[in-house]
Amino acid sequence: MNILIIGGGGVVGQKLARKLTERGTLRGQAISKITLADVVDPAMIEGAPFAIETTTCDISDAASVAKAVTAETNVIYLLAAIVSAHAEQDFDAGYAINMMGTLNVLNRCRELGTKPVVVFTSSIAVYGGEVPDPIIDHTFLNPQTSYGAQKAIGELLINDFSRKGFVDGRGFRLPTISVRPGKPNRAASSFMSSILREPLNGQEAVCPVDDDYLHYYLSPRKCVENLIKAAEIPAEDLGMNRCMMMPGRMWSIRQLVDAMTAVAGPEPAKLIRWDAQPEIKEIVKGWRFDLRPEKALKLGLTADESFEDNIRYYLEDDKPQA
Repeated sequence: MNILIIGGGGVVGQKLARKLTERGTLRGQAISKITLADVVDPAMIEGAPFAIETTTCDISDAASVAKAVTAETNVIYLLAAIVSAHAEQDFDAGYAINMMGTLNVLNRCRELGTKPVVVFTSSIAVYGGEVPDPIIDHTFLNPQTSYGAQKAIGELLINDFSRKGFVDGRGFRLPTISVRPGKPNRAASSFMSSILREPLNGQEAVCPVDDDYLHYYLSPRKCVENLIKAAEIPAEDLGMNRCMMMPGRMWSIRQLVDAMTAVAGPEPAKLIRWDAQPEIKEIVKGWRFDLRPEKALKLGLTADESFEDNIRYYLEDDKPQA
């Protein structure tokens, strides 16, 4: 079992590699190698009982993809993307990476003829516009951002390349992953981690939306568990649409802050500064939040029980040690 994680330098990619290393198997086979690929050389995962390699890969460059995806690759996790606000600001880069990058990976698989499993991370940004709530498995995609459009195109590619037998693809629309470790990025949703992570680390954070703003969340720990299950779902169970919502739960910003207070006491919440930012509001107001991921739940994927769990996972897994 030879696994390639494209986007292996990111938070989810690194956590996925560590969890697979602990597990040692995927799809009923012993893991023989994990390759972490990213636009910059990813951090190495230590202590694996099998080979771990790192490599650079620019998915917008077909030649670079060809070096990373080989005939020995059994499972590809396609996590690499540029995020929402970045894709909105840089139209050309968004399409080059998020759309053409996905096509480059799938074309490489077709060229090899090996039909690897491809787990593609899409986004709930594919929803929006004039579609009624709740969002169910058969709600049509109506993205209101370039990032959402690029992810929706990626889903169509996953379905078509799977239908033709070039890959065994499956795509999952990720909720906002919170609480993410590290530093803020250029995602419009970045504040949904930073307003918790920074105060838990004793630093001030800015919340650009009102406290009644509702959104759909999943912890990094649960996301990784679901991505592993995603690779193991039998192809015949996926049906005619191989892309679906990943389970999450809907909470307001106030509920997130209350959960942090319940777990960590009242002091962190005092470090949140409420400062409306119209450019962020304009993007996130188009994201739909009442999602019903029935298909994924039936296939065994799960959501967090509470946002208090999300806070505890951050403290256990990711909070910097003093």
